Amino acid sequence: MSTKEIKDAVVREFKLTSLALNNRNTIFLLAFIILLFGGISYRTLPKELFPDVVIPTIMVQTTYPGNAPVDIENLITRPIEKELETINGIKELSSTSAQDASMIFVEFNTDISIDDALADVKDAVDNAKSELPNDLMFDPLVMDIDLSEFPIININLSGDFSLEELREYAEYLEDEIEGIPEISKVELEGLNEKEVRIDVDLHKLEAVELSFYDIEMAITAENVSISGGEIKLGAARRSIRTIGEFESIEEVENVILKRDGGKIVYLKNVADVIDGYAEPSSYARLNKQPVVSIQVIKKGGENLLSATDKIFTTLDRAKAAGRIPADLSITLTNDQSDMVRIQLANLENSMIMGVIFVVLVLFYFLGTRNALFVGMAIPLSMFTSFIVINLIGYKINMIVLFSLILALGMLVDNGIVVVENIYRFVSKGYKPFEAARRAVGEIAVPIITSTSTTLGAFIPLAFWGGMTGEFMKALPVTLIIVLSSSLFVALVIIPVFSATFIKVGGTAYDSTPNKKRGYTIALSMIGIAIPLYLIKAYFLANLISLFAIIGILNLAIFHKAEIWFQTVFLVWLEKVYLRSLKYALRGGNPLWFFGGTIFLLVFTIVLFVVRQPEVNFFPVNQPNYINIVAEFPIGTDITETDRFMREELEQDLYRIIEPHTDIVMSVLTTVGKGGEEDLSNMSLGGSPHKALSTVTFIDYELRKGVNTREIMRAISDELIGKYPGIELSVEVTV
Repeated sequence: MSTKEIKDAVVREFKLTSLALNNRNTIFLLAFIILLFGGISYRTLPKELFPDVVIPTIMVQTTYPGNAPVDIENLITRPIEKELETINGIKELSSTSAQDASMIFVEFNTDISIDDALADVKDAVDNAKSELPNDLMFDPLVMDIDLSEFPIININLSGDFSLEELREYAEYLEDEIEGIPEISKVELEGLNEKEVRIDVDLHKLEAVELSFYDIEMAITAENVSISGGEIKLGAARRSIRTIGEFESIEEVENVILKRDGGKIVYLKNVADVIDGYAEPSSYARLNKQPVVSIQVIKKGGENLLSATDKIFTTLDRAKAAGRIPADLSITLTNDQSDMVRIQLANLENSMIMGVIFVVLVLFYFLGTRNALFVGMAIPLSMFTSFIVINLIGYKINMIVLFSLILALGMLVDNGIVVVENIYRFVSKGYKPFEAARRAVGEIAVPIITSTSTTLGAFIPLAFWGGMTGEFMKALPVTLIIVLSSSLFVALVIIPVFSATFIKVGGTAYDSTPNKKRGYTIALSMIGIAIPLYLIKAYFLANLISLFAIIGILNLAIFHKAEIWFQTVFLVWLEKVYLRSLKYALRGGNPLWFFGGTIFLLVFTIVLFVVRQPEVNFFPVNQPNYINIVAEFPIGTDITETDRFMREELEQDLYRIIEPHTDIVMSVLTTVGKGGEEDLSNMSLGGSPHKALSTVTFIDYELRKGVNTREIMRAISDELIGKYPGIELSVEVTV
């Protein structure tokens, strides 16, 4: 036997492919299930801009009323810190000793689970209790901090309404929004709590020989509802409840403090009872006008887009039901979903364009039929990946979508080899299914090896440590999933489709299409799409219309271009490559090419060392939000903080941004808190010495070329260092 006959006699097969070919109906069903559940997975996967980075952070908060910060540090903070320092895995230990309270923040390495960190901190705090003051009212509070819970939108209410009316509307929306499963909590800014204040006349109090304690006990005893036991009424027993809680200011004023010789001393005899408001704990202004700001905070791991959609639905439903008046001004600021939608839409469009260009390249090199066989690998691999991503708990974000774009070109590599080899065996006279079995058996091991070498480069990155690794490891994990999916599709699904729909007796490329039949099918598809548009089934209608348009373009333009590319341009390109290869191998040219390659490598390394390019964790983009954080000395009253922000800083800020008012959407000022990532905002007493002004810009496309980073630089240059005793910082949010 000749060498060729021996090779033909040896039949190689890949068992998994042979099993798929023997059960092709099952494979068709599998492909349909992958597309169905992959689409469902993509629609239901939580979507966000960046991955959630879990940084185990524990807060220890201790209140000790009546003590100055220096005493808090010596009596509370230092003893607890001493015990905390014995814990392994701590990355950073920081503390704030303020009036009446101590807050200690313990940040652990990312490889420490939050549950273990919380248990270790609780044990350390228990060990430190023996060194703490004996008269602490409460034990130190130990709690974990979820940094992934952040405000996703501010809903600002304003208009010609009283404070009580705005409070009513804000509290109604608060209750409704907190009922959304994705929402963790809702915070109200710019509202003062209701308070009944008792102003005691000390001289009158002393004249009747009473004390503040007597007033406190009298009010406490009167303002109570208690059980009165049970009463039997016929065959039933009824509970009796004595209602004694105050319902009006007059009832408070008529509380009896003392009976002396027939004389009754009422509370109103020694004090003024005022129905008013507590001292403000926060102020909020939007474009210089007072507002009630509703800050909505999302739960970690929940779908940001779904949460904001439900918030918008809640607002619309409240307006439609008349629960909030039509003339109430509702302004939305700091809407994180806008940027997420824009970025995800851009990445999705880039992915779709990538698919189109990949299929277009396949079309010119392989022909329409082969391009479709190979192009199937893209959606099937993508949708398989979405199913796996959903199962392992990942979310759709910029890193995952970017990984999918990177993988686009690699997805079709295995499919090209499989389809071309199947055509080679068909051209030898083998029947389609036998050709597919032999073709895949011949190249299964090489393409598995090729894919494995690619995966080998990404597997170490999947174990990337630290905060950067937590942020970026979605990239290698996604690539591993997608490339593994493409290998499965190439070895199992593509052979079945190719063997079923291959054109026996044809060439590897396309023959002249039947124009009459093609136009009839295309017009029929358009006829099907029109009623789908009428019933607003836009996705399916667009998909059918797209296939119809591609079919028409193929008949009118693409087929002729394909023939020219394969018979003229590709032939010319092969001749140019052959001449270049012959020249490179002639005489001593190989040594020159090899030496030139080494020189180019050395020159590149030297150029990199000499130039030292700037390294950034993220590209420097134009910010959509600019945050100006003002921090006064601890102990500053909130009214003074508000006065400074209103009369000085805001005036300077508006003057700086005045030339660019056409691109500024809003300026929101919140007094009583620092930046969004300021952990000291979690203090029970708030942050009366801090304030935050947020400048929100319109979308990038509408800014007419104005660079918001230049505006941020102008704000920084003019404001930072201008106000003595006040620490200013300018932060950006992309």
